[in-house]
Amino acid sequence: MARSDNFAIEKGKAEKGINWMNTYAATRNKKFNAKLSGYTLSTVNFGNFEVISWEGEWSAARQIIVKASSKLNMKIVEAGYHSKSNILESFLGLGKEYAKVYSGGVLTGNVVLGIKGGKIIADSEKLV
Repeated sequence: MARSDNFAIEKGKAEKGINWMNTYAATRNKKFNAKLSGYTLSTVNFGNFEVISWEGEWSAARQIIVKASSKLNMKIVEAGYHSKSNILESFLGLGKEYAKVYSGGVLTGNVVLGIKGGKIIADSEKLV
């Protein structure tokens, strides 16, 4: 099973989002469980997000977090994308990670993420 802390939910709505996602996954027998990581991701264009850690299957995680954005009308960051040319750098922690930002289930932008002090930070942002 995969485990990561590269998803985030709009600040102030994370608890509600996590409860909904965990309940949704359990009722549909999907391998997914999320909890708060305890720090925030700040962006200029999209606002502040509470980072969540999760474990389960990647495909289920991506589907569930985007569905939560739509059902609960909140912004989410769905990360975990890497450029194909830099896979080795990504595994070594040297490459950049890309994220999609959804609002109400609709793609609104992209963020390039970096790591500083073991926490993800926004390096650059682009509205779609």
